[in-house]
Amino acid sequence: MSFQAYLDNIEAKTGKTPDDFRALAAEKGFTEGSTLAKGVKADQIVDWMAKDFDLGRGHAMAIYALLKGMKQVGDA
Repeated sequence: MSFQAYLDNIEAKTGKTPDDFRALAAEKGFTEGSTLAKGVKADQIVDWMAKDFDLGRGHAMAIYALLKGMKQVGDA
């Protein structure tokens, strides 16, 4: 599955776009500027995605990659 397909599935399930997740992560203090805040670990994002959005690890890791800047919207 491509990265964009993960994002599309996440949006279909949650109604949230990548920009929505960026804004929510900023509100929770997970990000500084356009990337993850120092010390924020993948498991913190995975736990947040599971608790608040009922997303599994694979989809949560896609959000983590997005927030960390490892992947971008439209990536294969």
